[in-house]
Amino acid sequence: MKKIILKPGKEQSVKRYHPWIFSGAISRKESSLAEGDPVVVYSAQGELLGTGHYHSGSIAVRLIASAGDWPDNRLWKDRLERALMLRKRCGLAGSSHTNAYRLVNAEGDGMPGMIIDYYNGTAVMQAHTIGMHRVRDQVNAELHNVMGEGLKTVYYRGAKGLVKQSDKPDLAGYLFPPGGDAATNSPGSSGGGGDLCSAGNGAEGFVNVSRIDNIIKEYGNMFIVDWERGQKTGFFLDQRENRKLLEQYSGGKNVLNMFGYSGGFSVYALRGGAMKVVTVDSSAAAVEMAGKNVNLNFENDKRHVAVCDDVFDYFKNSNEKYDVVVADPPAFAKGTRAVKNALQAYRRLNSKAIEKVGKGGLLFTFSCSQVVSREQFRQAVYSAAILSGREIRILHQLSQPADHPVSIYHPEGEYLKGLVLHVF
Repeated sequence: MKKIILKPGKEQSVKRYHPWIFSGAISRKESSLAEGDPVVVYSAQGELLGTGHYHSGSIAVRLIASAGDWPDNRLWKDRLERALMLRKRCGLAGSSHTNAYRLVNAEGDGMPGMIIDYYNGTAVMQAHTIGMHRVRDQVNAELHNVMGEGLKTVYYRGAKGLVKQSDKPDLAGYLFPPGGDAATNSPGSSGGGGDLCSAGNGAEGFVNVSRIDNIIKEYGNMFIVDWERGQKTGFFLDQRENRKLLEQYSGGKNVLNMFGYSGGFSVYALRGGAMKVVTVDSSAAAVEMAGKNVNLNFENDKRHVAVCDDVFDYFKNSNEKYDVVVADPPAFAKGTRAVKNALQAYRRLNSKAIEKVGKGGLLFTFSCSQVVSREQFRQAVYSAAILSGREIRILHQLSQPADHPVSIYHPEGEYLKGLVLHVF
């Protein structure tokens, strides 16, 4: 196994159990190291610190195992078993009202660079590093061992950016489900017949799978999930509890859902008894999916209006006020260099959103930018509140749910921040 030696004193963060080693902490490394290679890390004094995957970026090593261990099938099985046990304790795995949840949340579950979301029998695996991409077949094998008959199939999709780093052109497809039958409903369809869906070009490790069941249940609400073409793994599971909270505040209200994507917040608002719900998104495909999800739960319900428009154009062209406004934008900052511009964008968005809230109404506002801290986001919202000149109170401070756990040693894993504001 290839070695990496740290500079003197740089072992302290590892001894505090932080899973990242930055490139500036490295004194020496073997010249033959390639992206995703397994490495063993030593201190300057020769102390064995741990093992992980090497990467050429600013985060040079993501540690996976403690000193003396190497991530093999046994370790993946252990991590997956622990992850599944936690979801059972959270009341998700095996629930009668919810059959979709995050099974593996990267560092939060001891598998840095790996996300696995479970959708009613289908696991969607997404690697964010070449190291995890290279062990996807091992993880897949142990996933079947751990999940048993509850797992029908596994869909793999590499994160953006992996294509450039990988020697394989096709990073998406269905991994073979040993002993399983993957014939149910086709992603993107409404059930029944439908065209067969292909696993790309038959890349090594993938199989052709037809008609996968893609309707999930969340607190009794039904949603179509498109894990092949949708954002992330197909659905934003991290907002589940926040959607449920919105339901409690929606009775008899007019609700505006900005950046509505597939209509998750809109469906909960309608079930909560909203008088009117407007879903706005700049993507025509997202607006269409939102309409399908609303119709799946509330057939031909005239309370819902779907609008394909840029959010800021909608703000400019509409004079209507709302009792409840939801602002759940995509990440405004992908890296630390973009934080300043992101904070300006959050200030602008929340300033416009507050203008849309009627007297005594509520604003549900969020940031999913990992590099923007909770305090930075709150400061941006505070600046927007000052500009409004209105009386504003914080009713709830929101985060990601229990199936998106954060390691106490890796605070960077707390990416979702939210506030519920009472605007008078």
